[in-house]
Amino acid sequence: MRILHFAVPHSYKNRYRAFVKRLKLSRIEAELTQVEAAEKLKISQSYISKCKSGERRVDFIELLDFARINNKA
Repeated sequence: MRILHFAVPHSYKNRYRAFVKRLKLSRIEAELTQVEAAEKLKISQSYISKCKSGERRVDFIELLDFARINNKA
């Protein structure tokens, strides 16, 4: 299987970094650690860490789940 890689515009990267920063701030405002958030979402803490570092992208459904546990939904 061949994996295609596409160039991501610089402005998109900056906006995504800002999104991840806001997601982290939302978790902190909800007074949740990464471990506590992971437990509520039934995922691993490393999964949250990978989202924060940009190693893994957050999709729309995951965003809804993050918003729910952070009391933003």
